[in-house]
Amino acid sequence: MAEHSYIRVRWLHTSPDDPVDLWSELDADREEVRKVEIWSDGRVGYASIAGEVGGTCLGEVPVPALHEINLVPQFQAETITNADFEMCWIDAIRRD
Repeated sequence: MAEHSYIRVRWLHTSPDDPVDLWSELDADREEVRKVEIWSDGRVGYASIAGEVGGTCLGEVPVPALHEINLVPQFQAETITNADFEMCWIDAIRRD
């Protein structure tokens, strides 16, 4: 099985309808396997192949490379560790 990668994207905006913090686990093809979204008011949603919670769903197309995401001024994307993602994932599930 190919190695998965993990990213965090901060979305800089003021709309209460959209998340401000997005955490994703990506497969070798950069398809989302799991995702956590956090809104500015503290709401959390998450999704995996098994299901969706809180309005969050997996992307339908591969996630662009970090440098492409970071070309959009509203986004700040970075690579994170598996451990960082797992901590966020477990926290999201516990909040549910």
